[in-house]
Amino acid sequence: MTAVPLPEFPRIPHHRRRRRRSGRRLPVRQVLCLLPLALVAVVAVQHRSVLSDGAGLLRNAQWPWLVAAGCATCLAWVAAALTRQGAVVAPLPRRRLLAAQFAAGAANHLLPTGLGASAVNLRFMTVCGVPPARSSAALVLYLLAESMGRLVLLAALLLVFPGALRLGPLLPERAGGPLLPAVGAVAVAAVAVTAAVALVGRLRGAVCGFLRTALGEARSVHTRPARALALWGGSLAFPALQAAGLVLVGRALGLPVPPGHVAVAYLAATVAVALVPTPGGIGSVEAALVVALVAAGGPAAVATAVVLAYRIITVWLPLVPGAVTLGALLRLRVI
Repeated sequence: MTAVPLPEFPRIPHHRRRRRRSGRRLPVRQVLCLLPLALVAVVAVQHRSVLSDGAGLLRNAQWPWLVAAGCATCLAWVAAALTRQGAVVAPLPRRRLLAAQFAAGAANHLLPTGLGASAVNLRFMTVCGVPPARSSAALVLYLLAESMGRLVLLAALLLVFPGALRLGPLLPERAGGPLLPAVGAVAVAAVAVTAAVALVGRLRGAVCGFLRTALGEARSVHTRPARALALWGGSLAFPALQAAGLVLVGRALGLPVPPGHVAVAYLAATVAVALVPTPGGIGSVEAALVVALVAAGGPAAVATAVVLAYRIITVWLPLVPGAVTLGALLRLRVI
């Protein structure tokens, strides 16, 4: 019997098989693009009562002042971008830098305070060609300048308005209350970190190397007047614009507190909650602002309304477009 030849099937080229296999992989970048919107939806559902109350307050407010508050919020992103550029010697693309600050604001409200914005900006500088060590040094310099700018502005306003804030309601009733354990925990953590750096040679070398890089980057920045002006000017303008937004919202809702006192209350509250690890300060910032405005002389009901309306304008309204911008930057591989 003669053998019947088997039919030959066409062979699939190797590159086509690779494409088919790669097509079955999980589209990680597409998932990352949609993740910010999903997180926004989750956070919005969790705080739906705050959103509904704030939206009701905005309907009864004076719109010209609210529009001015929105403009101050937008200018605060410009100030943040200016400070970021001032913290690094290498020039960064301006439009992408501003878009990154808008996206970083959304990321900052979805992750514990500071982590979202820091991660977005660190990745952005790395993609722009800044070495990782210098990117980290620029990030630390930015955080230091922003903190110092906020404290300097608060100190200056307290000198101008010494009676703006009665600190009694902001302090614990007893000196041994919740303040003492917090101070003790900070002291223990500082001692532990110092001991680890002193005992572990590899960690000590890494920390010393990073400090040398950071100090060198800081010296390089301050040898250029334009970079130094951008760094410190932006670090002062950023909290000033945020405080101006609260002042304008207070005017829109008829808060009977002088503008200077409202600014002092805002800066004092934000400094007080700077170490609270909540996403974007949601919850802790509202409580601290209400207490600070009441300490500045405002009625509790009006102060609560002003804080809710202010957080709607500065947090919730930009959150969805900020998340869309974050997804677009991820898709375009800008971050």
